[in-house]
Amino acid sequence: MTTTRTTRLRRPLLAGTTAVAAMAVTAGFMAATPDQATAATGPKLSLIAATDSVTLTSWKEEPGVYLDLGTYLTAEGTPLELKVTRKSYKDPVTITQTVYEGGKAKAKKLPLGTVKDFSGLPGFAEITVTDKTGKKVVSRTESFCPNNASGRVRPDAPSTSKYPESCPTNAFTLGSVWGVEKGWAANTYGGSYTQPVKLAAGAYTAKIGIAKKYRDLLGIADRPATVKVTVQERSWEDGAGAEPARSATAGEHAGHGAAHRPPAGHAGHGPGHAQTPAQAGAPETSGAGPSYNVGHGPLKAAPPAVPWAAKRQQAARADMRVGDTAGQTDGSRQAPALTPQAKRPSGNPSVPNVPKPDLRSLPAYGITISDGGQNVPGKDYLAFSANVWNAGPAQLVVDGFRSPGKAKMDAYQYFYDAAGKQVGYTPTGTMEWDPRPGHVHWHFTDFASYRLLKADKKEAVRSGKEAFCLANTDAVDYTVKNANWHPFNTDLATACGQENSISVREVLDVGSGDTYTQDLPGQSFDITDVPNGTYYIQVLANPAKRLKETNLDNNSALRKVILGGAPGRRTVTVPAHDLVNAN
Repeated sequence: MTTTRTTRLRRPLLAGTTAVAAMAVTAGFMAATPDQATAATGPKLSLIAATDSVTLTSWKEEPGVYLDLGTYLTAEGTPLELKVTRKSYKDPVTITQTVYEGGKAKAKKLPLGTVKDFSGLPGFAEITVTDKTGKKVVSRTESFCPNNASGRVRPDAPSTSKYPESCPTNAFTLGSVWGVEKGWAANTYGGSYTQPVKLAAGAYTAKIGIAKKYRDLLGIADRPATVKVTVQERSWEDGAGAEPARSATAGEHAGHGAAHRPPAGHAGHGPGHAQTPAQAGAPETSGAGPSYNVGHGPLKAAPPAVPWAAKRQQAARADMRVGDTAGQTDGSRQAPALTPQAKRPSGNPSVPNVPKPDLRSLPAYGITISDGGQNVPGKDYLAFSANVWNAGPAQLVVDGFRSPGKAKMDAYQYFYDAAGKQVGYTPTGTMEWDPRPGHVHWHFTDFASYRLLKADKKEAVRSGKEAFCLANTDAVDYTVKNANWHPFNTDLATACGQENSISVREVLDVGSGDTYTQDLPGQSFDITDVPNGTYYIQVLANPAKRLKETNLDNNSALRKVILGGAPGRRTVTVPAHDLVNAN
């Protein structure tokens, strides 16, 4: 149970990681050793270092140095593939490894308790740092997300990795897939998930190894890497911070509510803020900028997974062909829902008997009391984050079309058969242009609504937020049928259009959800005059039931909260939701 008092909401920090640039690996180094217990059925895994020396910057304005040491886990023979799931929020998180016997995939259960959430393998990397006298100055363990920044280690490896980008940090994630493609390497550095360490300027030696329990579970050779470390001190004021303060890439933007410098004409689901070096992504050529699950209310940015070159290849595939594609859990075909139709549909609307999306709401989280960012004495708002996701088996595809001179677009939902052919459409409301700072994009109306319910489940307050630009910001469950492990529109830059757009396509892909942080007046609940007591935050998907779904009975989620305190100093207590004890 968590209790929070009145506070000003703060945006999360964005921290980039480094991607694999070029790595020469000898055949002997990649060979399996006799003690690899899973060599017959699993991948051959090795820990390698991209370089034998690194230089780390200690910013005077920051709490310490992040240990990005350039070590990677490589996979050969077969990929390292892990599926992490829970049946419900009442059940613990479990993990299985995909192994192979006679060329056929089998699920191998790993011990219960191996993982507790979806952010990675805890205590995976063991790091010690010694100074030039040999004195140990750092001893720590770090979690490892196999979906971290990665790249190929040999030229004949698959050109792209089929595995998702990053490990989810949403407290209400239900299923995730982690993997290191064969012939690829994943960075063991945890990025913004890790804590910095205090190291004075000088020379050090770092030793990085894999914890014994993971060596035994996954058959990893006991070969620690050693890296020489030089720490240099710098300050933002001396101009050295100019490079880190650059945005991640010209074509990528942080997600809903993220702390970032919005490019001209576009921003996330929340006000944009200028970056400090700690918030910025990496330089454009590294591919290590924020790329998925970035900046959703209280969540940290996830380390990206796909190198810049691969991102460019993905962008070039905007005309993705219909057919079986990597990253779909059962190889099913899906609609190529990347660009809007050239013109509004003609003929009679119809809702054919084909697979449809299944919109589901997650319980609210990131719940806190704020003043609405207005510094108005005596005003109290209940702020929160909310997510609606698509459990499939089909994408939600909505196109908006604008008649010349009209302020709103007419919106249509599209339907596709198993071959990806459009076989129907139906009108489904409107899209409207939102010119407010922090928005500046087209909103699809009536996608979700939010209500604060009394203890008897009767409405007390309703949020004014009911229009949205859809984006696949969170990987909620990538184990459901037809889950797309590489959704195209993972931020608002990809789908929300411009003021002069004639048409817009917005997509919520299978397995992904869209998080909004309700922290502004009109979005959050004004509780200034709401009595103390027990309430429920209701997240309701498809409130007008205009969208066609496979199931309309799972669109509502409730999160219990207890309001207390005095006017201007209100508090909120958030009890655990089954086994999920996160506010």
